[in-house]
Amino acid sequence: MLGTLAPRESEVLRLLAEGMSNAEIGRGLSMSEASVKTYVSRILTKLNCSNRVQAALLVRDAGHS
Repeated sequence: MLGTLAPRESEVLRLLAEGMSNAEIGRGLSMSEASVKTYVSRILTKLNCSNRVQAALLVRDAGHS
């Protein structure tokens, strides 16, 4: 399931799983907070998650964090 993500989506998800806010992710990846929100939305859709906590748990359960 995580393999369906584009490389940038994977980067955003990794930082999301570390507990970073959208603003922190944006600063860390040199992107706007609005872009981060778009990525998070796409990630949640692709992973069939209703919130970022579920997505973070998928990363943890997959052993990627």
